[in-house]
Amino acid sequence: MADTLLFCNSHGADQPERATVPFIAAATAAVSGKRAVVVCTVEAVNLGVPGVADGIEEEGMPPLGDLVRQFTDAGGEIWLCSACALKRGITGEQELVPGASIVGAATIVEALAEGRAITLS
Repeated sequence: MADTLLFCNSHGADQPERATVPFIAAATAAVSGKRAVVVCTVEAVNLGVPGVADGIEEEGMPPLGDLVRQFTDAGGEIWLCSACALKRGITGEQELVPGASIVGAATIVEALAEGRAITLS
């Protein structure tokens, strides 16, 4: 996993600009052929639910829904923190956006230990 770039995001509709910036960078990485993962915690886990990102847009930036689709279409992965998701009623029993999965802390810690984390939000 040493060639994996991790983009940390803890924001969603609560702070559209901070939610968008990690996806701009991650989409750029994925389109460039890098393995890119957006690690969503706190409010950002809601972005794993279909339709949520479509309602988020910051003036002067691309719509978040478009970025999420561009990112996942290029092979990007979205990891939703299991504790944060559970707190918000996201269990994985419902449909998630393509490329999204719920992961535990051990997966995130392992990736952080072996990869490169980039915090932009």
